[in-house]
Amino acid sequence: MTATTFMNRRGFFGLAAGAALAAARPREALAALPAQPSPSTLLTQAHKALAQYQARNPLRDRVGIADFSQPSRAPRFYLIDLEGGQISAHLVSHGRGSDPAHTGLLHRFSNDEGSFASSEGCYLTASHYVGKHGRSMRLIGLDPTNSNAESRAIVVHAATYVSPEMARTLGKIGRSHGCFAFAPAELDRMLTALGPGRLILAGRF
Repeated sequence: MTATTFMNRRGFFGLAAGAALAAARPREALAALPAQPSPSTLLTQAHKALAQYQARNPLRDRVGIADFSQPSRAPRFYLIDLEGGQISAHLVSHGRGSDPAHTGLLHRFSNDEGSFASSEGCYLTASHYVGKHGRSMRLIGLDPTNSNAESRAIVVHAATYVSPEMARTLGKIGRSHGCFAFAPAELDRMLTALGPGRLILAGRF
């Protein structure tokens, strides 16, 4: 499930998520979805992160933002193309330790080893590799709240438990061990657009 916003120099023309979500989900599920962050909020967060971590020399063309205030059935990972002028929204998992009862909502963040939770903060994308989840991308935590990302093996990878069909029929997607897991069909786009040397920001927006 992807929603795209196009932007020119004067601003955004509008987010196209509403119609797609209405066609895909029952009315009662739609009613529970919180409002998506505005394009201006996403842009502000992207530029703020780039300014704060400029000493790490991140590439400035694209930034990823995971808004974990949204339920897992919502496209809540925003790929922001600052040069091309568009934003696309994608499904992404949160950690099982952040949602032990598997409600589809993130209840807590943790940076602890063995927590299996998502960590908030800014990540620098690093090298691609092939591991137990297939093609993946390493992440470096840049904040005290996600400083254990490398030792916890928090990475970007694909998972079959992330899909529009699952979000639509179950009202939630599966959980990771704290990694940013995407639908298999989305992985190539994420690996190409976001790494290495770019920023991913995770939190509640």
